[in-house]
Amino acid sequence: MIDLKKQYETIKSDADKNVLEILSSANYIMGENLKQFEKEICEYLGARNSISVGNGTDALVIALKALGIGQGDEVITSPFTFFATAESISAVGAKPVFVDVRVDTFNIDPNKIEEKITSKTKAIMPVHIFGQPADMDEIMDIAKKYGLYVIEDACQAIGAEYKGKKVGTIGDIACFSFFPTKNLGCAGDGGMIVTNNDDLATICKALRTHGSGADGRKAYNLLNNIDENMEENNSIDNMVYNPLKYYNYLIGYNSRLDEIQAAILRVKLKELDRWNDLRREHAKFYNENLKDTEFITSFEEKHVKHVYHMYILQSERRADVVSYLKDKGIATGIYYPVPLHLQKVYKGLGYKLRDMPNAEYLSERTFAIPVYPELSKEQRKYIVDVLKSFK
Repeated sequence: MIDLKKQYETIKSDADKNVLEILSSANYIMGENLKQFEKEICEYLGARNSISVGNGTDALVIALKALGIGQGDEVITSPFTFFATAESISAVGAKPVFVDVRVDTFNIDPNKIEEKITSKTKAIMPVHIFGQPADMDEIMDIAKKYGLYVIEDACQAIGAEYKGKKVGTIGDIACFSFFPTKNLGCAGDGGMIVTNNDDLATICKALRTHGSGADGRKAYNLLNNIDENMEENNSIDNMVYNPLKYYNYLIGYNSRLDEIQAAILRVKLKELDRWNDLRREHAKFYNENLKDTEFITSFEEKHVKHVYHMYILQSERRADVVSYLKDKGIATGIYYPVPLHLQKVYKGLGYKLRDMPNAEYLSERTFAIPVYPELSKEQRKYIVDVLKSFK
């Protein structure tokens, strides 16, 4: 599905140089590469703040916690996505409330959101699934009407655009994943939180490092409506030399992006738009050459820029075609065979078969074929020819 060795060869010189410099410096955590990467991500997205963390799941958890979402709260999200989306909601003690998806874009259907809103609803978490932006105008309007937060799960969609805006800059806060197979992937785990709200950024920075230090103190004061300038001068915080390093103000996490990952991501970020354009080129080729076959090709709305983290086909004979492609040496992936509302872990929520007909329909029919940037014209033609020969 992806050739990371081939991608590495295209950045090998710069990546190796940067990594060796870090190893020689012995400065592995929260160093200059991290600072510069966060700055460069802000510039790339057009965002005010970025907070790097250990992985995309941590990004979601910390974003939710920074918004004060927890026990007894509800968060509306999609059932047709990777488990981490709902898992993060559960991890902070809240309840995921699933809303069915559109059958063409695979994204949460905004027309079905309002009927799921209750007095316990605190946020909507749309997922820009497979790299296609969700219906953000409609979602933001609903959130404004009911006073809800919007958390963009953009873990699969860095570089995607909605009406000219980069995803991750539209809601209150957004989360990205840098898992190696993502459009922008590191050599391990990594994630990012993005927000235009300075106070939220401060709280997220504190939460990623045990709720400690200067960010922890600022976050504590923000959450407790304390004016730092009016705080008593004889506070214990001021009685010990350099106290903030070992003073913890919030219950947080240990979730940091290390210097080596930041350095690799800085090299790859320069290539991201070119790589995304190649994914789009491959997707266009598939759409044009498979339009008269039995397969339903990927759909892209006119007002968005889809970055094709995955290229998805649909077939009523999925098992047969996947087996056929395997025999021909073509990798495939099924995302996602069990929608979240039917996962065993959420049995207690009371969902049953056919509650989310579109998500269930897609889970039985969709499969992905290779769309990674380094895919050659000869390879993609071979994929098309094999699909056309399927009987």
